[in-house]
Amino acid sequence: MSRADDLPPTPDRRLVLKGAALAAGALAAAPATALAATPTAKPKAAGPYVNPLVPHRADPHITRHTDGFYYFTATAPEYDRIILRRSRTLNGLTTAAESVIWRAHPTGDMGAHIWAPEMHRIGGKWYIYFAAAPAEDVWRIRIWVLENSHPNPFRGTWVEKGQIKTAWETFSLDATAFTHRGTRYLAWAQHEPGMDNNTALWLSRMANPWTLTGPQVRLSTPQYDWECIGYKVNEGAYVLQRNGRVFMTYSASATDHNYCMGLLTAPADSDLMNPANWSKSPTPVFTSNDTTKQYGPGHNCFTVAEDGRTDVLVYHARQYKEINGDPLNDPNRHTRVQTLGWKPDGTPDFGVPVADTAAAGGVR
Repeated sequence: MSRADDLPPTPDRRLVLKGAALAAGALAAAPATALAATPTAKPKAAGPYVNPLVPHRADPHITRHTDGFYYFTATAPEYDRIILRRSRTLNGLTTAAESVIWRAHPTGDMGAHIWAPEMHRIGGKWYIYFAAAPAEDVWRIRIWVLENSHPNPFRGTWVEKGQIKTAWETFSLDATAFTHRGTRYLAWAQHEPGMDNNTALWLSRMANPWTLTGPQVRLSTPQYDWECIGYKVNEGAYVLQRNGRVFMTYSASATDHNYCMGLLTAPADSDLMNPANWSKSPTPVFTSNDTTKQYGPGHNCFTVAEDGRTDVLVYHARQYKEINGDPLNDPNRHTRVQTLGWKPDGTPDFGVPVADTAAAGGVR
């Protein structure tokens, strides 16, 4: 989802860019008391944030909806359910009540490896994209979709819309949806038959929230050494549109301390379906840090702070480098947030994963 899908309830400069007339009309129709209160209303400051924000939750997704709530979902370490929290502040997500809105099937499809849910508001309905495998074939992982037509995603019914069908029946996961110049796209990770990799990044237009249309194009495949440690992986894509460009972050390598983030960039006025329009950073943009003691940062998304202006980076990381056994069996990937900076040339400045705050430093 682009940052434009994370709009706060108060009009700001991004609303002006998207539709000044609509914003002005809404203000003109507002009650006089509301208009009078607007000049004196003080936006909440951005941060400081508690880290880890949500312990034991990997592959986090946070979206700020127009109702003023931050909605949070993520991978639970048991890989057996989809959870949801909400809060009017980012820090409030730490203690917000958690609801299980869907559980894995006991047999058959969507029975195992429930990974990386993302919740998006599309066409007046809620959609969750997630990865799952049959209970009897746990590595046959594909992308699936849930739909809820109720305005409140904690209520209503989550309907299973089925599997997103791609060009091949191969390992696929980490779907994210976004809109660019009026067209909705899906980006995801998938293994291409005959390719010497685990997953590459793909892009396609969408006919509706659960159906692809037209061609699917490969945007990136693991090619640099830092993308191929342990496994040759490009996964976990997410989009942020800013400063006349479309930025797509992604994660690379195995899910231990080598996990890190890369960046693709395309001009905002270009055809996103043309891979030649995307440039790839030759170095990772966000990596493990021994000074702050955060390891394997990745599978990020973006949201906006309470002030309605400040970009926020959301990701997971561990607090230690050495892992016993398979990293996928280690439950200590924690959700973290920090302010996203911007360089003078208009590109994102990710910095380093910040250290734990004193209040949460003991989480394991």
